[in-house]
Amino acid sequence: MKTDRRHCLQLLAALPLMAVLPARADALEIIRQRGRLRVAVYTDFAPYSMAGAKGIDADLGRALAAKLGVSAEIVAYNADEDMNDDLRNMVWKGHYLGAQPSDVMMHVPVDEYLARANDKVRIFGPYHRETLALARDPQRLGAVAGGSAAVALEVFTREKIGVETASLADSFLLTVLNGRLRDNVVHFKTVGDATRALHDGQVAAVLAPRAELESALAAQSRLVLDTPKFAELRPDSWPLGMAVKAEEGALAEALTAALAELRRDGTVTEIFRRHGITHSPV
Repeated sequence: MKTDRRHCLQLLAALPLMAVLPARADALEIIRQRGRLRVAVYTDFAPYSMAGAKGIDADLGRALAAKLGVSAEIVAYNADEDMNDDLRNMVWKGHYLGAQPSDVMMHVPVDEYLARANDKVRIFGPYHRETLALARDPQRLGAVAGGSAAVALEVFTREKIGVETASLADSFLLTVLNGRLRDNVVHFKTVGDATRALHDGQVAAVLAPRAELESALAAQSRLVLDTPKFAELRPDSWPLGMAVKAEEGALAEALTAALAELRRDGTVTEIFRRHGITHSPV
């Protein structure tokens, strides 16, 4: 009884001290104390992130960290099955194989539906509007006009078109025109693989995000890049932003303010220009 009573008294004596201690230090405070912002990017995803911590997202992460007064630690993660898994692995929980989450994840679609489906993260800070574009071989294929896909895409009932597997372009082409293009849609692991096939004449065109096509076609001057608008394609563009843990409002606000400064002084546009990519402000 004496031991139990003494233990209770010790706990009671500690209560006033416990009441004045913060429940937890917020992420922004921890980042500033350690002097480093952990920035999550995708592995091997040109032009946004490449080996050696290079790429648009890596450079923007470093610029954001500098505005916070810290250095950037660029951490590359492999893409998982879908964006929900990526947000879990990179931001709020970490991978089950042991990879720890980062402070902020780049290249997150700023989308209301995605945000509602992932209440453990906060999605914010759009820095670029990505859009689907069409790379084509002009010797085989004339300009594909926008408007109704029923007219514009009829050519691909005769010509082959490449896409990245399990992408928006893939889903669109497999279902448009009641599936009539299905036999001529050629699947590739990456957009880079698809554009190499285009250069080699295996396909007549590639449908993919414009920035990825611009990067892949940089050394292939004979190929043409168009941005047709198909009425049946929704969405045909989307803003790219960032994500942090849902409870890290202070960090999100600090990064939002930093991004606004980088927009005003032209840094964001310059980062895209340096990588040969047309920046589309949101």
